[in-house]
Amino acid sequence: MRIPVTEPADRRIEVFQGLRDHTLRRRREQPDGDLAGVFVAEGDLVVERAIAAGYRLHSILVDGRRTKPLPAVIDDCVPVYAAGPEVLQRITGYHLHRGMLACFHRRELLTVADALASATTVAVVEGVNNPTNLGVILRCAAGLGVDAFLLDRTCCDPLYRRSGRVSMGEAYALPYARLDTVPTGLDQLRGSGFTTLALTPAADADDIAELQLGPDERVALLLGAEGPGLTAASLAAADRRVRIPMARSVDSINVGSAAAVAFYAVAVARGR
Repeated sequence: MRIPVTEPADRRIEVFQGLRDHTLRRRREQPDGDLAGVFVAEGDLVVERAIAAGYRLHSILVDGRRTKPLPAVIDDCVPVYAAGPEVLQRITGYHLHRGMLACFHRRELLTVADALASATTVAVVEGVNNPTNLGVILRCAAGLGVDAFLLDRTCCDPLYRRSGRVSMGEAYALPYARLDTVPTGLDQLRGSGFTTLALTPAADADDIAELQLGPDERVALLLGAEGPGLTAASLAAADRRVRIPMARSVDSINVGSAAAVAFYAVAVARGR
């Protein structure tokens, strides 16, 4: 049953407030904040994939003019709030043109050991604080055989609405954990049998196309932020540095595109 909402300040929909507001976003990301423990997903398909990945629904917000039925996987007991376009604009900061926003309960963050437990290929991400870039990386990871991902403390929230939308919700099924820093985390990866490969445009790095890997050889691919790339400390701490050869005078490509090429190269190196 839909519950009409006529006031933007209605406390029942506080979790959907200010989705473009960085302060409110951080309140959702911080473990001890008053809005902690939830994240927002946008769009029917993304919401369905979050449910399929085991995340538990808190509530839903829809445009009151919506006539399309909600996905069948949504339990009837979940509150569905319906608001007019003016109220939605005030609440979210944009027109709800994708049909639905859903608030989910977060799960307890995995330890690094738990995230790595059954993984053969891992993505390690440093300093990526652009949600769109992170969403692209995670969608590529899900589609190209990456089993888990690790993020340092400077990366943005992988459950942030825009990251989930860009990844089309595919990454919700991937286990992940946080590292304090990438260089210190590499010791734990090596202790679990991973070879660490740092992606860099440096001319003296190994051509990633020349990788040769056993089918069960454990590999962690390190990716840095758009522009600066991996820190010098992370490059120095990796077992090997690898590059994607560039044509003409181009020195590198977007980190999301580079991730796709690198994940595919790892799969090819395994003979898949």
